[in-house]
Amino acid sequence: MTARFLTMLCLAVTAASPAFANKVFVSNERGNTVTVVDSDTWEVLEEFPAGNRPRGITISPDGALLYVCASDDDTVRVFDTETYQEVYTLPSGPDPELFVIHPEGNPLYIANEDDNIVTVTDTQSHTVLAEVPVGVEPEGMAISPDAKWVVNTSETTNMAHFISTEDYKIRHNVLVDQRPRYAQYSRDGTKLFVTSEIGGTVSVMDIAADGTPTLVHKIGFSVPGVLPEWLQPVGARVTGDGKWLFVALGPANRVAVVDAQTYEVEKYILVGQRVWQLAFTPDEKYLLTTNGNSNDITVIDVEAQEAIKSIQVGQQPWGVVVQPN
Repeated sequence: MTARFLTMLCLAVTAASPAFANKVFVSNERGNTVTVVDSDTWEVLEEFPAGNRPRGITISPDGALLYVCASDDDTVRVFDTETYQEVYTLPSGPDPELFVIHPEGNPLYIANEDDNIVTVTDTQSHTVLAEVPVGVEPEGMAISPDAKWVVNTSETTNMAHFISTEDYKIRHNVLVDQRPRYAQYSRDGTKLFVTSEIGGTVSVMDIAADGTPTLVHKIGFSVPGVLPEWLQPVGARVTGDGKWLFVALGPANRVAVVDAQTYEVEKYILVGQRVWQLAFTPDEKYLLTTNGNSNDITVIDVEAQEAIKSIQVGQQPWGVVVQPN
């Protein structure tokens, strides 16, 4: 058998193999569960207990461990992504809501809403490395692509706090509109987007090479037939090429599609009721939304910018994360 034939055979087998399906994990705030969905068939695979009031949810870089903020348990619960069994818990401080994980998988940066701190937890030693005092009711968390900065948004102080990951000190504070909920860096680290739920805007910051932020623009929203007070920006995601920003608009039941260069809103996509958080599949072919009042997730075709499917999950879905390749 020639080497050329073997090569052609391998290529043929590869071409015939099905695409890798990524598991989608959805935290159900009221149901106290996590729902698992197959990203190929869009079928529900499993639903398992995840503690009391699970909200923030993320996954280890290797895809092996699922981290869940069990807010009313004051802990982070860690599950095996294959067996769905809890393997251990991590100290989190009171009322963990959202968190981000270091690109290398350690540490975890956790917003503690009731205690006005960001807790830094070592995922290997299961110990608290630092507690960083921030503004009132911290929620949103973001980490810069170079992992030098962690950003926390405080809902009542209406600020984005820039924390150095080297010494856990706040180096910059930027005032944004009322009740900031979420922060998202562009992949190249040159921009930061912060949503403000009650203010009804997304603040855009230019990020200098040394990490210094400058507020340069605020994106507003308007939908015919929808009351302005219903346009409540919460979750947000920006595409890897930096071209599109998607913003969940809460009780408006829509996701806004924003040109991330001009900051113009190009389209509104109708999804489920009270859309909350967003997550891309690894190839960014699909964007998933959690819809808290209709107890489902919506699948959006990113290129077509259209909703293509709705999937029923647990009670009051809040957070969503997709297993990496």
